Amino acid sequence: QEDLAARVASMSPRETQVLEYLHAGTPVREIAEELDVSEATVRSQVKQVLRKLDVRSQLAAVAAFESAQHS
Repeated sequence: QEDLAARVASMSPRETQVLEYLHAGTPVREIAEELDVSEATVRSQVKQVLRKLDVRSQLAAVAAFESAQHS
């Protein structure tokens, strides 16, 4: 759990924001519109989140984020 919390803490503010949108079920296209960036930028940020959390899917990233919030 501490390792997971450290991984979440290592994310940039924008990566955390993108993960919060994913946690809320927001599609990449809508995240891009909300943040006024391209879908490619959001996808790149999602890849960074997956790498930093050491997970392979957006669903796993959301689960890890939720777990870290409740610890």
